[in-house]
Amino acid sequence: MLKSIRNLDYVVLLCHDLSRMKDFYHQVMGFPIHLETESWIEMRVGSVLLTLSKRDRPFVGPPLPDESAAVQLAFRVAPHEVDGCYEELKAKQVEIVQPPQIIDQRVWKYWKHRTLFFKDPEGNLLEIYAEIELPEGA
Repeated sequence: MLKSIRNLDYVVLLCHDLSRMKDFYHQVMGFPIHLETESWIEMRVGSVLLTLSKRDRPFVGPPLPDESAAVQLAFRVAPHEVDGCYEELKAKQVEIVQPPQIIDQRVWKYWKHRTLFFKDPEGNLLEIYAEIELPEGA
């Protein structure tokens, strides 16, 4: 039966401050709200729902220490859009971890990406990347 799974439908980010996270993902990132309740907010990102949920259920475990990323989310864009995303995030005063650059040469055999890394208000690591052609002579 598990082999019948064909896609990832939604991702849930467990949040300390749901309102602050909603502002970031809806206002800063521009993701449209699909559904919202008091403790659950779904936003459409392509074919996946990015869901924010309060950390209010006993089985989710204790909160993470400050500055600890719980996840890394990667958002794909066209190659010419990476720099524009970077400029927009800077203008919105988002914490940039690494400005746009071509991924480390050691992994070119697996990935050919130009990446930008930044953080959300609760320290989760976010990436905007594009598939690229490698530079001449690479």
